[in-house]
Amino acid sequence: MSRFPLAGLVAALSLGLLAGHSQAAELSLVRYGPAGQEKPGLVDAQGQVHDLSAHIADITPDVLSDESLEAIAAIPLADLPVVQGNPRLGVPLTGIGKIIAVGFNYVNHAAEMQVELPTEPLIFMKATSALTGPFDDVIQPRNGHKLDYESELVVVIGKRAQYVAEADVWEYIAGYTVGHDVSERAFQRERGGQFTKGKSADTFAPVGPHLVTRDSIEDVQNLAVWSEVNGEMRQQGNTADMVFGVAKIVSHLSEFMTLYPGDIIFTGTPAGVGDGMVPPVYLKPGDVVRLGIEGLDEQRQTIVAPR
Repeated sequence: MSRFPLAGLVAALSLGLLAGHSQAAELSLVRYGPAGQEKPGLVDAQGQVHDLSAHIADITPDVLSDESLEAIAAIPLADLPVVQGNPRLGVPLTGIGKIIAVGFNYVNHAAEMQVELPTEPLIFMKATSALTGPFDDVIQPRNGHKLDYESELVVVIGKRAQYVAEADVWEYIAGYTVGHDVSERAFQRERGGQFTKGKSADTFAPVGPHLVTRDSIEDVQNLAVWSEVNGEMRQQGNTADMVFGVAKIVSHLSEFMTLYPGDIIFTGTPAGVGDGMVPPVYLKPGDVVRLGIEGLDEQRQTIVAPR
């Protein structure tokens, strides 16, 4: 018998789901606690975090299947203790295999950066070592002096995807979260090579706070995307302005690499980044960045000097 009672629920639900159309539960999941010691949690309609650790060990790729998410949704809320206090929230899933990102994917951002609109999604990678919690500090890297912010919708893959048609993409998506694609523009453009070295420093990928399952979002291509620095609004966009929408991005990526449960995709950022201002305005230690996506909550980070 499994250590966690979720396994029995998954088995029972799987039999029912095989007979009909598979749906993802409407859930908002988090991981809470000190870095490296996070526990799984579920957020209720009032914003309270409930402890899931009696039912699942953690929010891992195995938990992202429709069957597992439905099993979690079937647990009576009264059986889940409320987490007291105001615990730190970490990245809302662990075991992320790949961080894939799309560049210049908003019309107005491409314009402010003075680049032509891509004819296919422009793809780069971020190192998984860049992952950090949504309220943790962002560390300015050594020799970095052009630090920038980018608020992004992040897609979380829930099912192995290879050569997936656009019409079928949705069943491969577990849900969505907020991502901050922190960038060091000098590393990105002045040090040779591809974007990756300017996107991958430690703490350059704050993700969370919530992993919101796909059926919780009515229209992923109509969500407000925003950011502010030190209380000044910088980015005010909408996912409707994407050059390539979520379905196109996931389908396109699945042509070139197999996507696995737990892989995440940063889908691009709207206009308003510091590098696009005249003159450019970059982040410095002490600055506070807030950013968010409609329906997915928000993040807040303080920029700190190199350690």
